Amino acid sequence: MTETFDAVILGCGSGGEVLAPALAEAGRRVAVIEQRLLGGECPYFACMPSKALLHDAREHTPWPDATRRRDAVAANRDDSAVASRFADLGISVLRGRGVITGPGTLSVDDTDLAWTDLVINTGSVPIVPPIDGLDTVPTWTNDQALASDDLPERLTVLGGGPVGCELAQAYAGFGSTVTLVEALDRLLAAEPEFVGEALAAALRADGIDVRAGVSLDRVVDGKLRLSDGAELATDRVLIAVGRRPAVRDIGLETLGLPTDTAVSVDASCRVRDVEHVWAVGDVTGIAPFTHTANYQARIAVEVLLGRPAAADYRAIPRAVYTTPAVYSVGLTPDKARSAGIDITVEANEVGDTARAFAEGVSDGGRIELYADLARGVLVGAAGVGVAADSWLAEATLAIGAQVPLRLYAQIVHAFPTWGEVLEPPLRRLAAKAEEV
Repeated sequence: MTETFDAVILGCGSGGEVLAPALAEAGRRVAVIEQRLLGGECPYFACMPSKALLHDAREHTPWPDATRRRDAVAANRDDSAVASRFADLGISVLRGRGVITGPGTLSVDDTDLAWTDLVINTGSVPIVPPIDGLDTVPTWTNDQALASDDLPERLTVLGGGPVGCELAQAYAGFGSTVTLVEALDRLLAAEPEFVGEALAAALRADGIDVRAGVSLDRVVDGKLRLSDGAELATDRVLIAVGRRPAVRDIGLETLGLPTDTAVSVDASCRVRDVEHVWAVGDVTGIAPFTHTANYQARIAVEVLLGRPAAADYRAIPRAVYTTPAVYSVGLTPDKARSAGIDITVEANEVGDTARAFAEGVSDGGRIELYADLARGVLVGAAGVGVAADSWLAEATLAIGAQVPLRLYAQIVHAFPTWGEVLEPPLRRLAAKAEEV
């Protein structure tokens, strides 16, 4: 017998945790399909356990204690609390692999479902590069690393993006000899150049061998051979070269959708050219962060409940939780130029603040602010510094709300706080905007 639901959520990452309860509380009959854990990667295998390890590495916590706390923070990879909450709300949870069988229909193993609205929330999966011989040495993806009790003596991290940088620093903090290999010429290559340079310097100061502009060519007799001719011996390779939307083998072709690219959505998170189908999270390929998925889920809820809503991605923050932390939001100079926007850049050194002097921080990092003077607003910001992931967040509000520079420059920060680093460049930008 086929069960019928008002809404079926295929894959229950963090966006599903927002969607399902909101729709159920509004009186919809909701089913959630998940073949792994309710809540997705972030709480169990990514964001939460990695932040726990980074914290304990800074605190010099012994590795066995750190892994126990990491697992506790990750709910010991047990989603029963989420399942119980869903059950209390009348949400049906189906464990297994869901496959779309056509417009309005879906199957989970031997169970057939019918839906009025479908939300695709299958997330993303790690990319494993096709490197000759890589399968002959022990490897991890980030989710495997963050569920393991093993502390490699020698760890090679492939990829200098946020995940690679965070895990390189975490494992180095617990005593692993870490080599970080990044094929592009700098770390965090999607961010402004100073960001990657500052983070590379910080990682090197932690004893990490950062090799940018170098790739892994092949593995021979257990040794890693790099593109510059160097050879590395390692006990484990952590693969962190990126992720791809999880779109394969879920039946997208039955809806006339491609199965090799992200699911394209409009501003209301509707899947383009398909009726009653929505998508949120990494599967859309838009700013693949947990906070983006939650934001898209809130947009989708509004529209599904008949209230107009549209996503605005101008101010989605990007954070890396290393020490020092990285925080950026809005346009980078490269992206602004690509969009034909003439920006003005003003910068400041975090080490010049009174707070840095009080805490004895001589090299506290740097911020850059990017403004469109013609409109008199901030369009981007980036920073590296102590707790930058907290104090630079105010730029997200300014960019998202398009706060005029003349107003933003009048904001008073408490003395002495790290946030004071924003005031001189903001005042300079506001003065230049008045001259335009």
